[in-house]
Amino acid sequence: MTGRMAVVADDITGANDIGIMFAKWDYLTHVYSIDDGGYSYDPTRAPQPDVCILDTNSRLDDRTLAYDKVFAATHLLQQAGWQQFFNKTCSVFRGNIGTEFDAMLDALGQEFAVVVLGFPKNGRTTVNGIHYVRGVPLAESEFRHDPIHPMTRSNLVDILQSQTERRVGLLTHEVIARGPAQLREEIEARRGSYNYLILDVVDQAALATIARAVHDLPVLCGSSAIAEELPPVWGPPLRREGFLDGRVANGRVANPPLLPGAVLVVAGSLMPQTRAQLDHLRDKGLPFFTLDTARLFDATGREAEIARLADALIGLLADGRDAVLRAPNDPTEVAAAHRAAAERGLTNTVLGRLVSATLADITYRVVQEAGARRLVIAGGETSAAVTRRLNISGLRIWKEIQPGLPSCLTLTEPPLLLVLKSGSFGSPDFLEQAIEHVKEP
Repeated sequence: MTGRMAVVADDITGANDIGIMFAKWDYLTHVYSIDDGGYSYDPTRAPQPDVCILDTNSRLDDRTLAYDKVFAATHLLQQAGWQQFFNKTCSVFRGNIGTEFDAMLDALGQEFAVVVLGFPKNGRTTVNGIHYVRGVPLAESEFRHDPIHPMTRSNLVDILQSQTERRVGLLTHEVIARGPAQLREEIEARRGSYNYLILDVVDQAALATIARAVHDLPVLCGSSAIAEELPPVWGPPLRREGFLDGRVANGRVANPPLLPGAVLVVAGSLMPQTRAQLDHLRDKGLPFFTLDTARLFDATGREAEIARLADALIGLLADGRDAVLRAPNDPTEVAAAHRAAAERGLTNTVLGRLVSATLADITYRVVQEAGARRLVIAGGETSAAVTRRLNISGLRIWKEIQPGLPSCLTLTEPPLLLVLKSGSFGSPDFLEQAIEHVKEP
């Protein structure tokens, strides 16, 4: 028997972000990431988790590859018996949004989905179809300057319609304010006219109303925020006898069996939120080690840079001291790195992946040689690269630190305790909180 909901997410931090929305309500939630052999998710294993999330790692892929990944992931989950689906995307619509939504509908043989992008707890709201980031229209926010997916429009209908041939419509906050029953009637009335129906989100109360109206629809799309309001409508998860990856008979989850140890923070995100969080850690006196991107463009220099940073970090962590490994994220440093890459014919996407892969190689050596079991990773691409390099294909979502920012346990023995953080999420002291969290007994 399958669980409650199957999710396809376009990156690992987004997968964890939506995962905690279910896990905080005691829904056993697993995340499986794609690798060269597919997914480690085994649909024949019984019993299944309450929520199964497949991470396609497709946000930076071209549209054809992104479509194929989402179609295959959705088909796998459908064949396994899952009946309700969620296509989790970036909370500001970065990536292959329309392509991936289409892939899920095509795989399921469906022609309609409700799209909810607002995430009020992280400053994302939608009013009359215009998306805001902490009160600023999306096109005027920091995401306008995203080096891979610059967001130059704020109207969600326009953004999605530009990426799909299916029809896109909108229900505004006035409709949602009428309550779940009337909202559901409006959704059903628009089903014949639109394939994707975007809903305004002005606050958390609006999300609760939306959840009561859409809780049983076969396909939902958007950010993770609406997922937090679904379990109260569904009710408690199905209880099972015995154990399932730490869940005991009464539904609670056991503590992770981890020995004490130092924490390695790895930051590859260029977002200003992560930069402020790193500044906070620097003010706290943590030792910092910065990647020299100029040494990454030839194999010899890259290997020397990996050895330099890994050796320094191994010594510190072996002595029980927390440490920070970061990519340069000052705008001047980033611009210089982009110019150097362009001179060699490399795009920003290729440079970003090179930096993430190098940070991952350094992290791998530290884990192997210093025995580090607790990692805090900032940035979606960096998180994906690190988990891939450490051969982590499965995670159990653990506990929430801040909205949309959980810890997770690897489905391996012995487990690692990780925090995989979206670059644009979290308060300035988040990284400090995350370090304290993963050190808890």
